[in-house]
Amino acid sequence: MSALDQAQIEEAIDTACDTVIRNEQYFSDLDGLAGDGDFGTSLATGFRIIKKDLPEIDKSAIGAMLLKISMLCSKHVGGSSGPIWGTGFMKAGMASKGKTEVTLPELAEMIGSAVEGIMARGGAKLGDKTLLDALIPMAETMKAMADSATPAEMLRAVTEVADNAIDETRKLVAHRGRASQVGERSANTPDPGIVGVATILNDWCKHYGVDYTPKAAELNR
Repeated sequence: MSALDQAQIEEAIDTACDTVIRNEQYFSDLDGLAGDGDFGTSLATGFRIIKKDLPEIDKSAIGAMLLKISMLCSKHVGGSSGPIWGTGFMKAGMASKGKTEVTLPELAEMIGSAVEGIMARGGAKLGDKTLLDALIPMAETMKAMADSATPAEMLRAVTEVADNAIDETRKLVAHRGRASQVGERSANTPDPGIVGVATILNDWCKHYGVDYTPKAAELNR
């Protein structure tokens, strides 16, 4: 059964940091279509610190590393994103406590725990036009594939799920977050959180040589 070790998880997080930092202005521009335009800056501010501190973070176990990243998110990522992303890392860290490698079923359990934590923390649900519209079907896909897929196959599948979520939610009216305050004006705009998740996954595909061709315009710039 395929497994990911500590170094591989660290590499994936470092790559995600690069994606968030590189797309700071773009994610903020997307957020400005219906929100307050600070999503990219809020996220990048925290992920710069995560990238800087990552070499020195406790690597005794995957869970210990993720819990430290959770604390950095909660402290340094601004706006509502800090508690949301911090909770996701915290729940994933708790699910991997003491482990120096995780199998794909264990990884699916970590993501499932993260999603449950984010739902409880933010009060959002499927269809509210938040990043959960990508994360919930991603977690379900991972759980269904975990016993038979390779890491590359799983990454490609969840990238497609997040990619599809951009267009599937585009016409929805937001019911959570700052975008919900503008009502119908949030329709026909992409959710920046969903785009952020999909962009990280698409960049992971590029980084790890997984063949995937994105469909949403936001991933084809």
